[in-house]
Amino acid sequence: MQAVPMTQVEIRDQFWEPRQQTNRVITIPHLFAQLERAGNIPNLLLASEGKREGYQGPVYMDSDLYKAMEAAAYVLALYPDDPIREQLDAVISILERAQTPEGYLNSYFQVIAPERRWQNLRDDHELYCAGHLIEAGVAHYEATRSERLLKIATRFADYIDSVFGDAPGKRIGYCGHPEIELALFRLYRTTGEKRYRDLARFFLVNRGKKLFAKEHGIPLDQYDGTIWQDNVPLVVHREIVGHAVRAGYLFAGATDLVAETGDSELLQMLCRVWENTIQRRTYITGGIGNEARHEGFTRDYELPNRTAYQETCASIALILWAHRMGLLLKEAQFFDALERALYNGALAGIGLDGKSFYYVNPLESDGTHHRQTWYACACCPPNIARLLASLGGYLYAQTESDLWINLYVESRVKVTLHNQPVVLQVQTNMPWQGTVEVQVVEGTPIEFRLHLRLPDWCAEPRLLWNGRTLRAEREKGYAVVRRRWRAGDRLNLELTMAPVMMEAHPRVEADRWHGAIQRGPLVYCLEAIDQPVALERMAFRSCRALRYRWEPNLLGGIGVVEGDALALDEDDAWGSQLYRPLAPRRQVVFRAIPYFAWHNRQPCPMRVWMPVE
Repeated sequence: MQAVPMTQVEIRDQFWEPRQQTNRVITIPHLFAQLERAGNIPNLLLASEGKREGYQGPVYMDSDLYKAMEAAAYVLALYPDDPIREQLDAVISILERAQTPEGYLNSYFQVIAPERRWQNLRDDHELYCAGHLIEAGVAHYEATRSERLLKIATRFADYIDSVFGDAPGKRIGYCGHPEIELALFRLYRTTGEKRYRDLARFFLVNRGKKLFAKEHGIPLDQYDGTIWQDNVPLVVHREIVGHAVRAGYLFAGATDLVAETGDSELLQMLCRVWENTIQRRTYITGGIGNEARHEGFTRDYELPNRTAYQETCASIALILWAHRMGLLLKEAQFFDALERALYNGALAGIGLDGKSFYYVNPLESDGTHHRQTWYACACCPPNIARLLASLGGYLYAQTESDLWINLYVESRVKVTLHNQPVVLQVQTNMPWQGTVEVQVVEGTPIEFRLHLRLPDWCAEPRLLWNGRTLRAEREKGYAVVRRRWRAGDRLNLELTMAPVMMEAHPRVEADRWHGAIQRGPLVYCLEAIDQPVALERMAFRSCRALRYRWEPNLLGGIGVVEGDALALDEDDAWGSQLYRPLAPRRQVVFRAIPYFAWHNRQPCPMRVWMPVE
């Protein structure tokens, strides 16, 4: 199935629409101001002027600008007159002047080290930066129909194609940070030029040949290419390893390749690595990457909380991969994972103010972990901005005869089924309430199958037609309703959203004898500011019911969960004793807020997992 483009979707809900507006009005202008201050834009200006000094920042600075440009393009797709157009056009003018006659474009190598071009594919991010330029070029063309940025992107892609490949005179290689593979498939789908698809395949099928060992003079018996997914050939992977963002992008690109070729061996690899990822190496918040040293993975079930890395970009990488797998296999499980990462791990990466960000998203904090307005490595802020701006493209999918609703967001969608236009409206207050109403609002009577995802967090969904229970067939995690639809038809899906105490697999040592709270797609956390005693002195009472309440004046309006806990005495109640007979515990009431909303009031300790009495 194909995703319904975001330009055919109008988001109207009270949860995501305000966030998209904040993203448009505050976040993206903030990004461009920071990119100017940090040197990303000035670096390219230096390249456009032929300068050889003055470069600021690490080697991959261009990529952060390109992601911000992609986010701005999505804004223009929905708001053609947005003021960001002027800034975007100004940057495109710089890029046009900076690009070399043969098509190369990278400010670091043009200003600092032109003689080192393509010499360190493992570390220098040249192809990674090119990939984000290509994605920005495609997004800008689709939004505006202007070919200016797309021409820059295609010229660079053509140059890369002249350097890398199997043909005589070309060289073998691939980037230490996958991304260009996704971009080339996207460029191929936009232009129809098969060379871009073939180049993406070339980069994918050659990965794992341990070229970085040769590039850096490392004997093969001493080489470990795991961090770059250069340890084994692509089809041999059995688990997700190495750098989390690199891994997510690599497998997303491999999914694109399967969609084009139907390669069954590659698909089998993707399914077993997906199973390993979701069943053994993903946090309850939907994030991936448990350790800081390599920003990636260690071993199965090792999911520490305070030292959890769970980079915002890694949650986004999982979303990109999950979306592609869901479209390829038409299975709801992939959108379950996407939804979990979206509402929790990824969304926590940006503050409610729209201009403060997390790079690292722990599941426990002593109160010293803070969002920042920018980072020296600023990959996450523009990445979350492009995700929020393009959210409409993740909600629906279709074939010629079927329509899928994959995420429940209040919205209006226009599609063509059986060559007939149809307009549907979805009304819901997700994620706070579980009622979803689907109405056909425009279109001549037409028969098609509507697939409604049955989320894994709802044990007993109910489907209603005109107020009466409807028994629908189930297929790959979806309720499927086939009928001749007419304007005015209404279908209701009732999803139970009671708060639930969750536990982890016993092999997750960090969470053993602990519980976490989930309600619908949202994972909750406890902030010390809301509790009657310190977090380390409380334990959940597992036998008591959890209570949900809407708080309209808290954090912009959120649903909180309250429950009973047992509390240890304060220090002064012990006097000089070191030990004493076990004393009765005092019962207290705790309050939990959605994980995405933590650290938006004042710095204080936070925990997702709490001991359970």
